Amino acid sequence: MPSQETLRAFPFDRRITICLLLIVGAVAVYFPTLDNGFVNFDDPKYITENPHIQAGLTWKTIQWAATAYYESNWHPLTWISHAVDISLFRLNPAAHHAVNFVLHALNALVLFLVLQSATKRDWESFFVAALFAVHPVNVESVAWASERKNALSMLFLLLALYAYGRYARRPSIGSYLAVAISYALGLAAKPQIITLPFLLLLWDFWPLERWPSCGIDKRGPVHTPPGRLWIEKIPLFLLSIGSAVLTMQAQTFGGAVQVANAARHTVAAYSIPVRVENAIGAYARYLEILVWPVHLAPMYPHPGNEIRAVGVAISGSLLALITIVVLTAWRRRYLLVGWFWFLGSLVPMIGIVQVGAQAMADRYVYLPFIGLFCMAVWGISGLVRGEPEAKKIAAWSATVVLIAFAMLAHRQVKFWGTRRVCGYTRYRSQSGTSSRTILLRNIC
Repeated sequence: MPSQETLRAFPFDRRITICLLLIVGAVAVYFPTLDNGFVNFDDPKYITENPHIQAGLTWKTIQWAATAYYESNWHPLTWISHAVDISLFRLNPAAHHAVNFVLHALNALVLFLVLQSATKRDWESFFVAALFAVHPVNVESVAWASERKNALSMLFLLLALYAYGRYARRPSIGSYLAVAISYALGLAAKPQIITLPFLLLLWDFWPLERWPSCGIDKRGPVHTPPGRLWIEKIPLFLLSIGSAVLTMQAQTFGGAVQVANAARHTVAAYSIPVRVENAIGAYARYLEILVWPVHLAPMYPHPGNEIRAVGVAISGSLLALITIVVLTAWRRRYLLVGWFWFLGSLVPMIGIVQVGAQAMADRYVYLPFIGLFCMAVWGISGLVRGEPEAKKIAAWSATVVLIAFAMLAHRQVKFWGTRRVCGYTRYRSQSGTSSRTILLRNIC
């Protein structure tokens, strides 16, 4: 019979094995990016022809990064990271890509540690992190050198989540500062994580179970007054507001935001109703990509006034149905949290404030899909709990899905292997059965 020391050591050894599996999976998928060059889609303006970072990391570069609205963005930490790459590797694309996929692998590891720390469930946490590591929709955020900002901001968001878990267990100024500093750094990399305070409120509901009557620990029920849960997020909301103001200024200054201006007699390209319709359709399309990640593209052109009312109605009904189901099954807290994590974290990128000409983008769900991954993994785990044979079937099925996703992602990485964004594809218009041709598909 194994000793108590052996029993205590086993979970730690298992976590090491899981971490190694995540690293191997990420490396297997993304190692080919080391053969990729830069592409002509943002890489020149961000890296190869950006005069502000060509000297590498200098004090002048840091000053510029902190104050510039370059390329309609304010993300100083991202510019600094590219400048560091220039200092270390010059314009060697393999090194720039290596940094990206190392960041992605690190994100998968930290995601596992965050979930395991909060839930104490090793295998569920592993499968969520593994889905994140190998899902093809994340290839754009890793294999595209200019999208460094996505992986970098995610790293700091995950560190903020981990620090918040420590704060929830033992509140202190130090642990709260760790949350705030991590969040501020993440915003300085890319403001896509601006919804973190809202996500932390969901995190309080599950898995931390800090809401009244939610939690049980060894000492009895855990009750945190709802007012306190909101009040303690106020500094984080202030950071969100500050980031939103800077982002809107940067994108308006660069002409990326489509706004109506009566004084200049200009109008936005898409009306508010059209943007809402597109947002509803985009949410549903993202759900399709979740389970069937094929025909991915770096650009999904906005359909504009060609959106079909029937398609919007079907998409809206699907979203409403899922929302009703998760609200009805609210005792399975992971369903509610996962669904509203997906809906809420996508709000800044869903197109109500239209930035650019795209209807949606793969990179936009780098954070939101984590919620759907949690819904799927914990939902299946709940269904097979107590059924040994069903557990085996679920485990093998999950493994097959991971392998399939990894193969699709590996294939998608190769589309980013040449220097030019080119080629045509058939894009199904929402105005009818006809289709129209668009320029940007993937890397050819």
